[in-house]
Amino acid sequence: MRVITLLTDFGLEDGYVAAMKGVIASVAPEARVVDVTHLVPPQDVAFARFRLLTAAPFFPPGTIHVAVVDPGVGTARRAVAIRCRSGSCLVGPDNGLLSGALEADPPLAVVELSDPRFWRTDTPSATFHGRDIFAPVAAHLARGVTLEALGPAVPPDGLVTLDLRPPTPVAGGLEGAVQATDRFGNLISNVPAVLLPGNGAWRASIGGRTLPGHRTYADVPPGEALALVGSHGFVEIAVHRGDARSALGASVGDRVEIRWA
Repeated sequence: MRVITLLTDFGLEDGYVAAMKGVIASVAPEARVVDVTHLVPPQDVAFARFRLLTAAPFFPPGTIHVAVVDPGVGTARRAVAIRCRSGSCLVGPDNGLLSGALEADPPLAVVELSDPRFWRTDTPSATFHGRDIFAPVAAHLARGVTLEALGPAVPPDGLVTLDLRPPTPVAGGLEGAVQATDRFGNLISNVPAVLLPGNGAWRASIGGRTLPGHRTYADVPPGEALALVGSHGFVEIAVHRGDARSALGASVGDRVEIRWA
């Protein structure tokens, strides 16, 4: 039984998610469908990219991840399916949404979803490719259709990525950027913990504030800002029992500097 995950910005009050599940059930009733989240802020590709990045590694090899946050739906942006090194597949728009998951599980093959035999209809809605293209494609993959049957190959290095400063070594440390925020207001950088010094002595700077690295939120008093490594494995800036995004006035794309203490 194949697992299909769904991640969208469709919310829970409308029938959009149910329509996608109905299409999957019609093609692959034996597939197990798991909701990652449908509460991505509308059209926030960066937010969705990080949610997929942090969820996908915990599913078994062979999982099919469908991610649909698609401001360019109906335009010339590509619809793609990707087979990753783990054996799992990603299905969604080629707008940078899938790029985070691909950093941990690199692509082995990419195709453009151009064959209407695997769509719900050969005249898909210009505003709902989640229902008419991505969901049925995922279901056909779950039934055993090969990736190569879905459309022409796309060079993996031609996939869209989000414009985010990569972690860069500098004298005495690293420089990166905020790649996401969460519902607690934590500012999550793109600097992975594996790049920190082995002795654990480091500090992070953002927006003119320099904060020592700690192990957990309660290492500082309530209301105080700190840096730490979150459960996702990246350096984050937080406020104990507070909201770092508001307190520091920072957002996605802002520079984060890591220096060894």
